[in-house]
Amino acid sequence: MTFSELNLNKFLLNALDDLGLTTPTPIQEQVFSVVMSGKDVCAIAQTGTGKTYAYLLPALRQFQFSKEGHAQLVILVPTRELVAQVVESVEELTKYMTARVVGIYGGVNTKPQTAAILEGVDILVATPGRLVDFLMNGTVKVKNIKRLVIDEFDEMLNLGFRAQLKVIFDKIPTKRQNLLFSATLTPEVDVLIEEFFNNPVRIETERAGTPLASITQSAYKVPNFHTKLNLLNLLLNQDSSMSKVLVFVESKRYADLLFEALQPTLGAKVDVIHSNKNQNYRFNSISQFEEGYCRVLIATDILSRGLDLEEVTHVINFDLPEVTENYVHRIGRTGRYDKTGFAIAFIAEHDEEQLEKIQTLLKMELPIIELPEGLEISSQLLEEERSRVGMKFITKLPDIEKGGGAYHDKIDKNKKVNVRRDHAKEMKLKYGKQYRRNDVD
Repeated sequence: MTFSELNLNKFLLNALDDLGLTTPTPIQEQVFSVVMSGKDVCAIAQTGTGKTYAYLLPALRQFQFSKEGHAQLVILVPTRELVAQVVESVEELTKYMTARVVGIYGGVNTKPQTAAILEGVDILVATPGRLVDFLMNGTVKVKNIKRLVIDEFDEMLNLGFRAQLKVIFDKIPTKRQNLLFSATLTPEVDVLIEEFFNNPVRIETERAGTPLASITQSAYKVPNFHTKLNLLNLLLNQDSSMSKVLVFVESKRYADLLFEALQPTLGAKVDVIHSNKNQNYRFNSISQFEEGYCRVLIATDILSRGLDLEEVTHVINFDLPEVTENYVHRIGRTGRYDKTGFAIAFIAEHDEEQLEKIQTLLKMELPIIELPEGLEISSQLLEEERSRVGMKFITKLPDIEKGGGAYHDKIDKNKKVNVRRDHAKEMKLKYGKQYRRNDVD
């Protein structure tokens, strides 16, 4: 099927033609007719399958311009980067239409966003927290909202947005169409669907947790941070195909440490992004990476969801994610749009249990590659790594009954036993006769 065979108007077809797109992805094809029918949708689709256009195309096909200037379509996404990306996608598809789109998110001054909304908005893209703020102060009017899209629903719940989502569900009109897109369908997602949605049609293009077939996966067993650093440097020096590399680490501290270690050799070719970086810095870092000026972008899981980064050649899991499903989301940044990609995991000893969980989810074992010749194995440990090593020696708690550790027996003179005393008997023993307190000598 081609886009021309869908029930799209000429404005959308012209926009797709300008983008060089002729064939819908499976999720786009399956979702289109269901959304057009007016039914609620619960779509389970892995990253890189074209989810954004899957909900935008039918929503825009049914869009009718209104002079009132109040939002008709609300799209919720978990991060400010994803807000910017969805706004850009809307602008691309509405090139030949009159549709006002505004993106709102937290962490910045509300005044410019308020002014943009008051000028008139048809399509509002928002993070949950900022939308709640604007609903509560009356900036966003809800009476015209006909459709609510929630993208990356499971990630919103992971980020703690459950309370904000419930406020939004209660504030906006109950007579609306709900379109939910999620990479995984968790029990918590099921509960909210049951409570707020109207018998949604479930669409699943791939088994949840299935990585794209275009991604070649492998792993190295590496003992510690500094050896991982040496291995990453070695791979970057030896493999010229690693031209656009996304490196995921477990924490903001690790991200900054890795950035500082790589910068002397890579200079402006390496950058870092995490939630402590301000909004302009984050947008600029992504832009530099997208345009090819930056070769290596270091990130926490802030980039593992939703963000559409084109032509990422390699994803390096410098550390395995704590949330098992995030492994799939991370590696889904490569191998997109029929391109091939590579995902490499660095596995430390403490990662073995998490590796098992990931392999169970994938229903496959990651091929383990021998460490390359010339790799310097470092014995230097970070503080967190020393703590992990120390924990190995605590095998079990001391046996309290036998004593040991912090538990010890008291010396005899400190033992106290409660005994009922016989005062009369003690007095007879002492004075040789029965002693009464009223006796006079």
